[in-house]
Amino acid sequence: FITTPAEKINAIADPTATLQTFDLTDLAQFTREKSYANNASRDFHLFLVGRDDVHTILAYLLSRATTSIYLNQFGYDDDALNSIIMAKVIDPTVTTVITLDRSQAGGVHEKTLIAADIAQNSAAFNSHFAIGQSATHSISHTKGGVIDGKVAWEGSTNWSTDGEGTFIITGQPGGIGFRAQNNTLAVITDPDTCARFTSELIAEHLTASIQHVVKS
Repeated sequence: FITTPAEKINAIADPTATLQTFDLTDLAQFTREKSYANNASRDFHLFLVGRDDVHTILAYLLSRATTSIYLNQFGYDDDALNSIIMAKVIDPTVTTVITLDRSQAGGVHEKTLIAADIAQNSAAFNSHFAIGQSATHSISHTKGGVIDGKVAWEGSTNWSTDGEGTFIITGQPGGIGFRAQNNTLAVITDPDTCARFTSELIAEHLTASIQHVVKS
């Protein structure tokens, strides 16, 4: 994932910030150009790993959740984003519904990350996380979510070092050891998309939860 100075993370995770007045132009600061074209959509914008600071965009959005986070993430391997998620999980004022793919959750670092979450608060983890497959027992490949019913994101980006890109410096790819996959992240504020996606995320979570119970 993109290495970000601690002070930048703290600024992003401002506990007083919310999505109540969010506008897609708020994320322009994390693009290479620092702005959008004049004809850019008001309810959809596509960000590009290796060009835009996708990690910080995700941190910015997730940290501002005040009522709910519904997400299904294939490739859940980012300590910083997981820390934000766990803070929301243990916050009783934020409904968190998190689904992970069974095969991906068995990866070396992902397995360690999940074990640390369980050690931190097993009751909260078991209440809010579900690890499973699709309804037809294929991989659960969704990579996206909806926050506060207002902002959705989806795309090909795994939450991982190569998936999000490493060493983004002042919005530009660079630094020793720079690596980035070809990935995209779309952020959407269209109300109908947010509502339909939330319903799908809940269905995927229930499917994974039932599979876990049966397996047990």
